[in-house]
Amino acid sequence: MKVYYECGACFIRQAREAMDLATDDDELKINIMNDIFKFLSENYNKNASGNKVGSALHRMIKEKTACEDPYIKEKALGNKIALEILEKVQKLLKKDNSLENYIKIAIVGNILDFGALELDFNHQELIFDNLNKELAINNIDELKEAISKHKELLYLVDNTGEIVFDKLLIEKLLSLGLDITVVVKEKPILNDACLEDAVAIGLDKIAKITSLGTDSVGIIYEEASDDFKKIFDNADFIIAKGLGNYEGLTEINLENKDVFCLLCAKCSAIAKDIGVEEKENVLLKL
Repeated sequence: MKVYYECGACFIRQAREAMDLATDDDELKINIMNDIFKFLSENYNKNASGNKVGSALHRMIKEKTACEDPYIKEKALGNKIALEILEKVQKLLKKDNSLENYIKIAIVGNILDFGALELDFNHQELIFDNLNKELAINNIDELKEAISKHKELLYLVDNTGEIVFDKLLIEKLLSLGLDITVVVKEKPILNDACLEDAVAIGLDKIAKITSLGTDSVGIIYEEASDDFKKIFDNADFIIAKGLGNYEGLTEINLENKDVFCLLCAKCSAIAKDIGVEEKENVLLKL
């Protein structure tokens, strides 16, 4: 996905938040912000890919602050919040264990995003407010058809916290006969899930876990490891969570692949690109 004009302000907001988490050195933060302004002046244009620009900015902040994982506390908090409300979510699924309900739960989990949203927000209130919302785009029939014709699924996760609800959906998809490989990030970026985050909630006990091979926001195919590229090239059926993966996948040739994006349109740029209202939830076949 190419950037929209409002992406610029979001990059600056995310940079400020990431720097505040990474360092208390205000002079260093001013110097980094100058570097960010320079980078954006040279690279922010109508042909720029949103997740590529975002990846570069967050890598710059990590390198210049010598903080490998600025969001480490937020990541732990994300899993903690999700696990605290897991029992309530499981009760809802007992009342309605349809695939569509599992999909909705997984999408609602996408709200646990400290990158797209402000760091200080009421997570539980937002989640349960969204559980009763209908999907603005609901390609559930196409998804069921894909499940019926494929044996293997590549599942691209997004954030910590969110992966607690992904695990519920993955268990449901496993019960439908799919062999599932879950993709996490090789190194920390934003609050995206890495191997240790997946292991912390037992995701490795129910599915194969592999790495993207890099620390990009979403998927940037040319930056991924050769091992991941081989897996991706051979994958006919993909489910991808979140904004970054949507941004990246729309820049890739997906011919002959059944690809579904599950996300909450948490920003106006994504909403406009998909054609929905901001904050609406979608199950979208690319």
